[in-house]
Amino acid sequence: MATKTVWIILLCLFVVSQADQGFDVRHHLSTVTRYSTSKDVTQNLIEGSNVPSECTPIHLNLVARHGTRSPTKKRLRELESLAGRFKELVRDAEARKLPSDKIPGWLGQWKSPWEGKVKGGELIRQGEDELYQLGIRVRERFPSLFEEDYHPDVYTIRATQIPRASASAVAFGMGLFSEKGNLGPGRNRAFAVTSENRASDTKLRFFECCQNYKSYRKAKEPAVDKLKEPVLNKITASVAKRYDLKFTKQDISSLWFLCKQEASLLNVTNQSCELFTPSEVALLEWTDDLEVFLLKGYGNSLNYKMGVPLLEDVLHSMEEAIKAREEKLPPGSYEKARLRFAHAETIVPFSCLLGLFLDGSEFEKIQKEKPLELPPQPPKTRDFRGSTMAPFGGNNILVLYSCPAESSPKYFVQVLHNEHPIAVPGCDGKDFCPLEDFKAKVVTPHLKHAFDNLCNADLNDLKQKPASSKLSILSSWLFGSSHDTEL
Repeated sequence: MATKTVWIILLCLFVVSQADQGFDVRHHLSTVTRYSTSKDVTQNLIEGSNVPSECTPIHLNLVARHGTRSPTKKRLRELESLAGRFKELVRDAEARKLPSDKIPGWLGQWKSPWEGKVKGGELIRQGEDELYQLGIRVRERFPSLFEEDYHPDVYTIRATQIPRASASAVAFGMGLFSEKGNLGPGRNRAFAVTSENRASDTKLRFFECCQNYKSYRKAKEPAVDKLKEPVLNKITASVAKRYDLKFTKQDISSLWFLCKQEASLLNVTNQSCELFTPSEVALLEWTDDLEVFLLKGYGNSLNYKMGVPLLEDVLHSMEEAIKAREEKLPPGSYEKARLRFAHAETIVPFSCLLGLFLDGSEFEKIQKEKPLELPPQPPKTRDFRGSTMAPFGGNNILVLYSCPAESSPKYFVQVLHNEHPIAVPGCDGKDFCPLEDFKAKVVTPHLKHAFDNLCNADLNDLKQKPASSKLSILSSWLFGSSHDTEL
């Protein structure tokens, strides 16, 4: 009995401690979360392996999302129309003689901070700084990789053709090569950022090049909305009752979007965000994460299988680095880092290909192209969270190490997520594993299907193929068999 009393006291102290820390909505914005808020969250991270001191990093791969950006053009129009809707709600409340202290004071006077903007989606100053500081930290962490003079074939920097991605690459490069040149007070130097045409960029914009994925997404989006609907209905009723305002489901959806923009971009948490209780925020965050899971992540194997060209490119760069080392090529004659800047639609599938944020049994399922359970609804905990998986500036870093010749194996890969060691199920839950194990257990199981067959084969023809055909697997993914998550 005494033991039980002690546990109750400890639980109460924990609850009080959590309450004292307060609830910060900025930690619950799914993929709209700022990098500085997310990068040191301990969820899914592990104590890093003790990399032997005699092991040397010889190559680095970075796959990063662009930094914090402004709302896109379509969303800017939605926010501007929201101001008029707020005035309607206030007028209705006043007509019903609702006490003025019941109406949130900011509601009637609110104007979009982006009012008058014609274009959107660009990298903002905070986003520039996120990538600039990341560049500095990467250089400081792996000084031996970045000690050479810059050459575009030694430090390859690639971005998609979307301006916020290429701007992020520039910001990162300015940090990485700061004080390495002679330009301006910061002793900057010029460097090259290359991009592929959007229509053919199968490594960083595979989601735009994959016709079958685009068809899948278009078909599934209404079903995803249907899954989110009960939560939105519940929160709409709750918020409307709490403030006695005639909020609609669309109002709540727009207010949640506004909350994410205000909290992430402006650090404003005492307006739209305060309309929601912490438990409502948790549910709204879950609806966002559910959408990411189903349309970009583990909810369908096509979501991440189409990212295999990127995974192959990562492996190929490692093999080229090993070849250069084995042939004892002189410094400056081979690539030491391949740095890529893209989008949440890139970083989420790539993380899934690595098996991140999964336990061992779930990893075995995706290797066999079986569906996973949907992320559990709060208050249950879940590993799949957009805020830690793909915040603004989110990244995966894969570092190739060479160990002494007498060691066996000789080459190892370390996986970092948002700069921290992370458990890789294919590496027995470690962040540091032999390259051959990484190839055999993480990469090879994904190489069954060529990108063109996966993404651009005629699905009507595929449905006529015999069940034994490899391509019939693709057909089953997209037409609702056991290879697709039930919606």
